[in-house]
Amino acid sequence: MIIPNKEVTMRVFIGWGLYLVLLSACNQEHSDISAFVGAQIWDGTGSEMIPNGVILVENGRISEVGTGDEIVIPPGAEVEDLSDRIVVPGLINTHGHVGGVLGLESGYYNRDNLIRQLRLYAGYGITTVNSLGGDRNEGKILRDEQDVPDLDRTRLYIAGEVIAGTTREEALEILHDNAELNVDWMKIRVDDNLGSVPKMSLDLYSAVIERSHELGFKLASHLFYLEDAKNLLRAGTDFIAHSVRDVMVDEEFLDLMSRSGVCYSPTLTREISTFVYENRPEFFNDPFFLEHADRDVLEELSDPLRQKAVRENVSAQGYKKALPVAMENLKRISDAGLPIGFGTDSGPAGRFQGFFEHMELVLMERSGMNPGQILRSATGQAAKCLGIEQEVGTLQPNRWADFIVLTENPLENVRNMRSIESVWIAGNRVD
Repeated sequence: MIIPNKEVTMRVFIGWGLYLVLLSACNQEHSDISAFVGAQIWDGTGSEMIPNGVILVENGRISEVGTGDEIVIPPGAEVEDLSDRIVVPGLINTHGHVGGVLGLESGYYNRDNLIRQLRLYAGYGITTVNSLGGDRNEGKILRDEQDVPDLDRTRLYIAGEVIAGTTREEALEILHDNAELNVDWMKIRVDDNLGSVPKMSLDLYSAVIERSHELGFKLASHLFYLEDAKNLLRAGTDFIAHSVRDVMVDEEFLDLMSRSGVCYSPTLTREISTFVYENRPEFFNDPFFLEHADRDVLEELSDPLRQKAVRENVSAQGYKKALPVAMENLKRISDAGLPIGFGTDSGPAGRFQGFFEHMELVLMERSGMNPGQILRSATGQAAKCLGIEQEVGTLQPNRWADFIVLTENPLENVRNMRSIESVWIAGNRVD
């Protein structure tokens, strides 16, 4: 009988104990890493699809992206098998609204209602929204809370109150209030609502743009007319928040756009929303829409008296005529290779957050843009338009892991963006 040496036995015991401790530490070290494997990945940069892709996510941000042959999955990482799926960046709406609307009523600007809207956007794969107007302190607080790895709702950027007024003093007072709110954007409105209200003067909005820039804020411009668009570009606006809708854009406008580098947000669904309820819309029967729709709101919008009022409304019918002009102008701007930032103006009553973004994708395709151009405008390009391209918009290292898992390829047809299987924000699956 051989009696083991106690010293040797103790060394073996200690050795195995140390191994288990190190193994546990190794697993603990990588417990916050997730690996999404097996999907085809379109990263939003315009590059080709990555086959058999891998996305490593650590603390909410992407650490590595590549093929299964290139990426080593760390021991202990949580693996999500996405075989036979398509992964694209979360969509970015450069012009939406997250405000006080609940159903068809206003007056509900509070934290719970804002979060409800942000989660609604997220359910449709819109993972970032630039809210251009009507934003208050509750929105600022949500904006300031979102750079965390446990985020599970759409990211929010704000513009405060839309700058209006007939005098320099009135306009600059709103601007300075927005500055105290530390907004991401300023926004002005240069429009007469088809001749029904006075329009901000050139001298006034030039002063507002100048003061915004002095304070370090970029400025977005609501507009309708081509001549106003040209003057706003000359005055230094940083973003065109709607389509030109009165006449076709000309070479002078395209040249101003090219030289300025300013992005153009089409918001075609804004026009749709003004007249589509003159009858019961086809999308009221769409399961993709109905999944998140409030049936009471649909019933109100289907009221025959309300529909009759829309049919007889001069402004609604005027905007209906403006839609084809907007679509043709989008085609011309796209053909000129100018930067387009996907936007919808969703959020006000009747402009359904999330679904209208998918409607916008189809309208952009009908305008003549191809799926790759459209998706680029809603991901990497949109992020550049907002100056947040180091944070979101593409599936690259150090960006937040905001992406959509699809069952169909949207580069073949933008309607395939509706084949959403799951949405992930900061690497967290959205419920």
